[in-house]
Amino acid sequence: MTLLALFALITWQVLADGPLLGPDERLGLDLAERGPARLADLFADLGNMQVAVPVLACAVVHAWFRGARRAALYAVLAMAAVPALVVPLKLWTDRQGPLTEATGYFPSGHTTTAMVAYGAAALLLVPYVRRTWVTLVAAVLLTAATSAGLVLRGYHWPLDVVAGWCLSGVLLLALRAGTRSGQPPK
Repeated sequence: MTLLALFALITWQVLADGPLLGPDERLGLDLAERGPARLADLFADLGNMQVAVPVLACAVVHAWFRGARRAALYAVLAMAAVPALVVPLKLWTDRQGPLTEATGYFPSGHTTTAMVAYGAAALLLVPYVRRTWVTLVAAVLLTAATSAGLVLRGYHWPLDVVAGWCLSGVLLLALRAGTRSGQPPK
């Protein structure tokens, strides 16, 4: 519920040109084009569908063949929800990007894709690995790297990324809740 409330607050700020936008835009412009460009691009690309979705697909196939079919299906549904939610939100909010006149930058689809894909993959793999913390930390680091790359390259404002975290968090919590009521994996 907290994630939805924070997402609603940020969305309202974007739609109403609220007081959070000034600091967000100043911070975004201060950070844009900082750091090593190639590394930031590489990090931003971790949120591409062509990169993140195959990682999730491997985890889905693994879970499916290990008998966690319900969890695998819920992970696929969570990933399918990303474009179904993000695209209409981008059209509705029509937010301009940091270094462009183009619009449609809120929320960050790359951040949402990365967090859902890597987070869902981690949740699917946790029952099958000895050191579960490694799987979860990897998902967090991949999402954080994606988020940092997007802001450092000037592809997104910081609030676009935070909104992506909130939206992804809701989807991952729904995935976790949906799979907890099922049978434990074999």
